[in-house]
Amino acid sequence: MTIPRLGGAVPHAVLRHIGDARVTPVWENADGGLTYRLDGPHGGRHVKWGPPDYRDLFEREARRLEWASEWIRVPRVLELDVSEPADGVVLVTETIEALSAVDPSWIARPEIAVRACGAGLRRLHDSLPAGDCPFDWSVASRIDEAIGRGVRVPDDVLDPPPIDRLVVCHGDPCVPNTLLDADGAPVAHVDLGMLGLADRWADIAVGSMSIEWNYGPGVEHLFFEGYGITPDHALVDYYRRLWNST
Repeated sequence: MTIPRLGGAVPHAVLRHIGDARVTPVWENADGGLTYRLDGPHGGRHVKWGPPDYRDLFEREARRLEWASEWIRVPRVLELDVSEPADGVVLVTETIEALSAVDPSWIARPEIAVRACGAGLRRLHDSLPAGDCPFDWSVASRIDEAIGRGVRVPDDVLDPPPIDRLVVCHGDPCVPNTLLDADGAPVAHVDLGMLGLADRWADIAVGSMSIEWNYGPGVEHLFFEGYGITPDHALVDYYRRLWNST
């Protein structure tokens, strides 16, 4: 069996889950976390690997995926493997047959993809019940968590603006985490490890900020059009500063 490499050798914790599946590297994040797709006789799976300190993150994500799956389409959790943390930790989910909004085929058609990302975020906000959500992504919780990690939070984010609308936010709404079908319609979201209650602008500001990173300049307005909202520049500015600070 030949396994493609992504970011060096395939971690031993991932090898335990491969069996006779065909392996395709998908993603490497800035911290060295890796994602692979496995295709076998019983369908597709995605395997996310992280170093030992990812255990809490993966446990949080598994809980959030299971909760959100009652109302929206998200990857179904198949296994959380933290049995040998020295080898890293693994989260295995069922594959959703759709393309990331930053697949090259969609990068080439931003007029469709960017609007779809905005529309998909709006649907997530409208579908998840804020009154039943047990998870918190408020400004206060994010600042407290950042300070706990030793981050020096600047004074200009310590006084948040009033909440416009409290929703269940994705928590990492950068556009690679939106999946689109063949027609360019949003079908699902991935990487929900920070999902929780917050002002909708916490998501909107970051999702729109990721547009230029992925598609280039001049199309950010399509994200707001897809969501169906006029940009509130003060709120966008604040929540982008909060994201970059924490």
